[in-house]
Amino acid sequence: MKLLITGGCGFIGSAVVRLAVARGHQVVNLDALTYAACAENVAEVSQDPAYKFEHADIRDRTALDRIFATHAPDAVMHLAAESHVDRSIDGPGTFIETNIAGTYQLLEAARANWVERGKPEAFRFHHISTDEVYGSLGIEGQFTEDTPYDPRSPYSASKAASDHLVRAWGETYGLPVLLSNCSNNYGPYHFPEKLIPVIILNALAGKPLPIYGDGSNIRDWLFVEDHADALLMVLEQGSVGRSYNIGGENECSNLDLVRMICAILDEKRPRAEGPYADLITFVADRPGHDARYAIDPTRIREELGWRPSVTLEQGLARTVDWYLANEDWWRALQDRAGVGQRLGLTA
Repeated sequence: MKLLITGGCGFIGSAVVRLAVARGHQVVNLDALTYAACAENVAEVSQDPAYKFEHADIRDRTALDRIFATHAPDAVMHLAAESHVDRSIDGPGTFIETNIAGTYQLLEAARANWVERGKPEAFRFHHISTDEVYGSLGIEGQFTEDTPYDPRSPYSASKAASDHLVRAWGETYGLPVLLSNCSNNYGPYHFPEKLIPVIILNALAGKPLPIYGDGSNIRDWLFVEDHADALLMVLEQGSVGRSYNIGGENECSNLDLVRMICAILDEKRPRAEGPYADLITFVADRPGHDARYAIDPTRIREELGWRPSVTLEQGLARTVDWYLANEDWWRALQDRAGVGQRLGLTA
């Protein structure tokens, strides 16, 4: 297939790009190269004849029309989004513009091109979203594809809105859409403003390891390369109009997660001053911090046969190894706006 992947220089998008090219697909990577994008994320495929790059913003309809006309993709995998909850608290407008208005422009450009080409039956528009649209769980239960939406942050609200747009374009215009909602991703190339890379890099620098509140917030952690595999499976085998929850089957509190990372670093790069866990510091909680997310992956497991391939312990060890081996990559990002700063306090 020829895939148009939006946000392909971002964390999850680049994992999809790398895997899709490795599996023989043609890939057109559309990315605006905002602060969280890194061209280096796709360096290993950038010279492959099957890979092309388009520097464009999904809010720019003129650019989108040109890209669709030039490349005539067989499928769209829409990953481009503003995604950091703390940044959405400080500046929600960007999230509304990119995640909602941008998704609208992409849907309209895709629909126009699909109609112009005679509505090919094999065309797919796969929208990649988050489990945060479902809100917050108590100590029991899991999110299913039928869980009512209850977003709590500007980020999750903007993603919920984009999900609704995609479903509406499927129902109203017949656009062949697929949706997936994932749990928290982690792994190589994770931009250093999210929890796991912050902990790894602060630990290596001997800085405090900040944990919001009391660290009891629970997330289901999904290794990014497993997620990329699941996304391609949904695209290739999923039923049109269907949504699929993709989880890592790895629930863990933030405090326990940080302790696991510290133990891995103690083994791989011991600290003369003592265990890395001594650097753990509790800081003011995030406004509106959701207590727990947990994915019920029954549908994707039973309908498509997909399950994650690594445990959290295995994935974290691979992630730490990657950061230790790729200092040039993360050092180059340290001066980007907001990196290394506590954001999300304006509320």
